[in-house]
Amino acid sequence: MPPTIIVPGSAGQAAARHLRSSITRNEALSLYRDILRTARAFHWVDEKDGVPWHTKLRAEARKEFEAGREEKDPLIIARMLVTGRECVKEVQRKFNEADRKCWERIQQDSLNR
Repeated sequence: MPPTIIVPGSAGQAAARHLRSSITRNEALSLYRDILRTARAFHWVDEKDGVPWHTKLRAEARKEFEAGREEKDPLIIARMLVTGRECVKEVQRKFNEADRKCWERIQQDSLNR
């Protein structure tokens, strides 16, 4: 990424603000896409209402992003992005660990036959 050149005056400040908002927008879009990719792995159905979990997770992610759309404070936006990224990584880690344990159990059961 090229260095940011800030020219004194309102035009330079507007350009810097646009660059920051563009980077934040890209980070938010990247996080949203990661959430959707992660949600795809949840293929089973909720026993309460019969709706697939990936559908519920996608709808909840959309609702959260729409709620944060109007936020202007850069510190709050950064906190939301960091928290969201940490949550996605934790869900992915737990899901991968559970998947690994399932495969180990399948392999163990096949050896016991």
